[in-house]
Amino acid sequence: MKRYTQRQIDELANILKNDGVISVPTDTVYGLCARANSLKAYEKLMKIKNRPTNKLFPIMCADEEQIRHIAIVNNQVEKLIHAFMPGPITLVLNKKPESITYTNDIESNISIKIAMKTDTLAIRMATSKVLQELIYKVGNPIFMTSANQSGKEVCRNLDEIEKACPDLDGMMEGNVSFGKESTIIDCTSETIKIQRQGVISIEQIRDALKN
Repeated sequence: MKRYTQRQIDELANILKNDGVISVPTDTVYGLCARANSLKAYEKLMKIKNRPTNKLFPIMCADEEQIRHIAIVNNQVEKLIHAFMPGPITLVLNKKPESITYTNDIESNISIKIAMKTDTLAIRMATSKVLQELIYKVGNPIFMTSANQSGKEVCRNLDEIEKACPDLDGMMEGNVSFGKESTIIDCTSETIKIQRQGVISIEQIRDALKN
C-alpha cells in the first residue's frame, strides 16, 4: 500500500476526488477519510471500516464557513467553535435542510445516505494545516472516522492500519499528538450534553460557555 508524505497533498486529494479512502493522522488518533458528497466513497468507507449501517460517520470541515454551510450554528455552538476548534472536539449539530442539493442526481454537499438517515451531523474541524489544505483541494468536507475495524482497537501506526484495512487507497504519513479520542458534545438542543469525555474536559466546556 502506498504511503504519501504530507507534501503530496495533490495526490491524496485526487484519490479522494475519485471516491477513494485514505488514512490520515489527526490530533487524536489516526483516521480514515473519504469525501462526504459521494455515495460511492461512503459505501467504500463503510466496507473498509466494517461499520454497521445504522452508525454514521463524523464529518470534518476545513473551517467554520464549511460548518455553517451544512449545519446550524447558534450562539452556544459559536462559542465552542471559537474556544476549541480546531482541536480535539466533535460537535453534534442540527443539519441544515438546504445542505442537501442535487445536480444531475449527484449530491453536492453531503452524501444522500447521511441526508436520508439523520437530522444531525457530528462535526469536526480540520486539526492541522495539512488536513485543512487536503479538504480545500477536495473541495468538500470529508467523512472522518478512527482507523480501525469497527469495534476493534484503534490502530497506533501505519503498519497496524495497513493490516486492519488492507483495501485502503493510500496512507498519509505523520504523527498523532494526543492518542486519545475527541470530546463529543451534543448541541442539538438548548441544554448541551457531553456524549463522550475525551481530551477536552467538562469544566473547560462549561467555562467556554460562560464567556
